[in-house]
Parts: sequence; C-alpha cells; structure tokens
Amino acid sequence: MMIKKPDLKLEKKILSDCKGKICGIDEVGRGALAGPVISAAVILDFNNIPLDINDSKKLSKLNRENKYKEICNSAISIGIGISNNEEIDKNNILEATLLSMKRAYKKLHIKPTFALIDGNKAPVLDCKIKTVIKGDNVCLSIAAASIIAKVYRDRVMNEIDKKYPEYNFKNNVGYGTKEHYNAIQSNGISIYHRKSFNLFH
Repeated sequence: MMIKKPDLKLEKKILSDCKGKICGIDEVGRGALAGPVISAAVILDFNNIPLDINDSKKLSKLNRENKYKEICNSAISIGIGISNNEEIDKNNILEATLLSMKRAYKKLHIKPTFALIDGNKAPVLDCKIKTVIKGDNVCLSIAAASIIAKVYRDRVMNEIDKKYPEYNFKNNVGYGTKEHYNAIQSNGISIYHRKSFNLFH
C-alpha cells in the first residue's frame, strides 16, 4: 500500500485561478502545558522544493532537523509567530494560536496573495485564505510550515529547559507526560506554565 504524502495539488489549483505567491501556515504547541504556541508561515519555491517533506509529526527528530535546514535554504520567505504562555492565559489558546499565525504571516518579507492554513479556524489576513483540515497531511506548503514551527518550538523549549531542568522540557517540550505532571506536583509551576490549563492530574 502506497503511503500518501503532501503534494502541490491544492497550490496548483489555486495558481490556475490567480497569480502570486502562496504561503502555508501551521502551528505547534496548542496542547502543551507549558511554553508558547508557535506558528510558521512558509512560501515555498515550487521550482526548488526539498524532497520528502511531510507532516512534522511523521518525521523523526533528525529528519525534521534536516528538512528544517533544507526548507530554510530553499524557501522564498519564512515567518515565525509566537504567542507566549501569558498571552495564552489572557486570551485563551484559540485566540493566542490565531495571533501567532497572524504574526508569522506578517513576518514574511514577500506578501502572498493566498494563505493555506491548517485546521478549520483562521486569523484575519490581508490576502485570500483557505483552511485545510489536517492540511499538514495533504498540502506541501502547510507541511513545510509544520516542520519549521515544530523545530523552532523544540529549540525554544530546549532553552527553557536550561532554566528549569526539573521539568525535563527538552524531552517533553511542555506536553503533559506522566513525568511532567509528577514534576509539577513536586516543584509547583514555573513562569512558563499555562495557568489556565489543568496542570494537576
């Protein structure tokens, strides 16, 4: 059985109707107990796309790192948007996620005419928008954004781990593992934990 990978069918369909650049947008970190939610916006060069781009969750850590470098070296433009845990607590996780997506879009140095966004919710942007449920599985631009967002956030959590090693953020990247919940029980919460989330099991 052939495993389906993300492709450019959606991008090509859009380009048949309108000219310009297309960006893919995806986020990572919505379900974590600690750390920011981070989004990436990526405009791929369709004539220079790295091989084997896939949903970041389907790639090994080493593969993600390699693809991250390849995408950074070949993409037309990349934007990163961050909403920290304080913004998540203040606004709720959905609003903070949409804000991070908007910030990522605004960091692009070339304005796209179309944005393909993972999921079923989208921020207000000054371009045409299409949401794509499980877009990182089907759309190459979104899959590339998922890799950029994931690797970038992992690096952020690795830096936070240096300040708070007792939570093992470098391995759980802020998600609710049994070890992480136990660390919260033993040490209380850090300044990076999301107080609006259920932090105690």
